[in-house]
Amino acid sequence: MKHLFSTTIASLLALGAFAQKSDGTTKSLVNAEKEFAKSIAKKGDKDAYLEYSSANTLVFRPNPVNAKTFYAGQEKGENEVSWTPNLAKVSRSGDLGFTTGPYELGGEGNDKKYGQYLSIWKAENGRWKLAIDLNTNSNKPLGTAAPRFEEPKDHFVPKFINDKEIKAGKDIILTTEKTLNTLLKTHGIAAFGGFLTADARLLFPGNDAINGKGKILSFYNGMVDKINLKTTGVDKALGSDLAYTYGVATIDYKADLRESFNYVFIYEKAADHSWNLIVQAFVPAER
Repeated sequence: MKHLFSTTIASLLALGAFAQKSDGTTKSLVNAEKEFAKSIAKKGDKDAYLEYSSANTLVFRPNPVNAKTFYAGQEKGENEVSWTPNLAKVSRSGDLGFTTGPYELGGEGNDKKYGQYLSIWKAENGRWKLAIDLNTNSNKPLGTAAPRFEEPKDHFVPKFINDKEIKAGKDIILTTEKTLNTLLKTHGIAAFGGFLTADARLLFPGNDAINGKGKILSFYNGMVDKINLKTTGVDKALGSDLAYTYGVATIDYKADLRESFNYVFIYEKAADHSWNLIVQAFVPAER
């Protein structure tokens, strides 16, 4: 019986590790996200986040803070939360990916809360680990979006790459965002038009996910006068096709109001080698 018990525990541990296994596919990332959701439902958010976070994971609560530090000081937390990814993508090098979709928090009826989440994942020792995690609140979604899980077009990992080359790659993303910020100052919100992909997604507090370049620009034009970006972090896939930035955005509304947000932008490399925005997420900044 003791041997059987030990074997069962070992099997369960192996199953948990397999659930997070990274094999370079978007399918494996979506599976990891779903297992993460199950872990929270079973254990609560504290234990689940400690398990799925790396030493450098950032969670926006609402400002970015190290996940291990944040959850180590929390009581066993919320487990009445459920979510399902409806958009996911992994880099061709299989080391970076993201998932996003709607979530529900709380019990039945009027007590239930809704929103959208964004999780950025990195492969670490063959397993998916969170790199960035945030969520925005919204009203109850009016509909459901068809899942869009994009597999890498091929698999490419540089055989030889050093720290200098990695830094140079990140600097390209920083330069891209600096250019975007300059154009936002000189051309206003219209500048986003030259950086958004046709099927981009925007997560903005108080709103359901906004999908498509046209709808995003319409949303910005309807309420925003100016946006100023201050980038504080960047990372990039080794396959050089996916990257993300985060920082603080100051938004001046047309209603003569200014607000500060933490933001996370995900960039994708286009066929012409330009870097374009595929996901933008904003959460209120606490000062």
